[in-house]
Amino acid sequence: MRLYKTIQKITLLTSISLLASCHSILNSDQQATTETQNVYRNLIQLKQKGFMFGHQDDLAYGVNWKYENGRSDVKEVANDYPAVYGWDIGRIENDSPENLDGVPFHKMRQYIKEVYQRGGVNTISWHINNPFTGGDAWDTTPGSLASVLPNGSKHELFKKWLDKAAVFLNSLKSDDGKSIPVLYRPYHELTGNWFWWCQNNGTPEQFKELWVFSFNYLKSKGVHSLIYVFNTADFETYEDFEKFYPGDQYVDIVSFDAYQYDDPTTSTAYVDKCRKQFKIMNEFALKHNKIMAFAETGFEQIPYENWWTDTLIKAIGNYKISYVLVWRNHGWLEHEQKMHYYAPYKGQSTEKDFKKFYELPNTFFQKEITEQNIYQ
Repeated sequence: MRLYKTIQKITLLTSISLLASCHSILNSDQQATTETQNVYRNLIQLKQKGFMFGHQDDLAYGVNWKYENGRSDVKEVANDYPAVYGWDIGRIENDSPENLDGVPFHKMRQYIKEVYQRGGVNTISWHINNPFTGGDAWDTTPGSLASVLPNGSKHELFKKWLDKAAVFLNSLKSDDGKSIPVLYRPYHELTGNWFWWCQNNGTPEQFKELWVFSFNYLKSKGVHSLIYVFNTADFETYEDFEKFYPGDQYVDIVSFDAYQYDDPTTSTAYVDKCRKQFKIMNEFALKHNKIMAFAETGFEQIPYENWWTDTLIKAIGNYKISYVLVWRNHGWLEHEQKMHYYAPYKGQSTEKDFKKFYELPNTFFQKEITEQNIYQ
């Protein structure tokens, strides 16, 4: 099986090398660095053959371990790292030395550099605190979104927070001083109702203004290494997905988040919802010439042993997405008195199925992406 995947990989790399030069630079930032433009072009081609697998905080910690150099739950199961590595910069606005999940920012910077050096892809979200109240991202006090817009009561504070994000993003450098490209996913799950920037806390026009202002502000601070990912939660129609979209010149990738909560052996609800949303998003992506992604998903504790090759693969179907990312492997959650993980670890019940998932010719992990040289 591995030989078959290797043959598929060689075919993939050959086709990409022939076609990668045929696409223009990022739609969003016309000043994007060469490496950022190269990543974008290669992502366009890569999705024609399959999708990358990603994992949140993969290098920082896993089930029953933290900050052990080179360790990864995914690698210990598949003998390969993920292709995509998710990070979050929540709490950088507070000058905290650690993000909201306890990952020190200096370590995050180190991990992002390691990923770049091995040819992997980094994506960053931001569970940004509520500037209006001082609460966390889940504080949905009415008026919060409006307060950060130009002429809003917290606009100047919000700019200072963006300054701190810009400093961090600009600090992500390779050994030779090049800016490390990042898939940046701000204001995620906007069609939900649980964050202060979500649709229940502002009009479509206000959300678009927030996105465009933030986009232009980061550019004004010299941040030219971002590929912008527009991200929703649930939506029912094309119009629902389009309603808050800020415009083609501000977005490079479109995506949604969806998690499994019921029993996949007795319910098809998760698969049905994902397929419905992919159908709508695919129509949108084709019309707007955008890449698609499944930016967050997973099944906490993965209690169904064939979830990877049965449920997740069915949920994605034949849609040409760039990547799928499952959430973090925190381990024991003391405040909830339960285990919290979304990727298998050594000995976990889906280990065998995950290896089958890894061997599929259309799933790409670190080894394939390293050989792809996506920054070239």
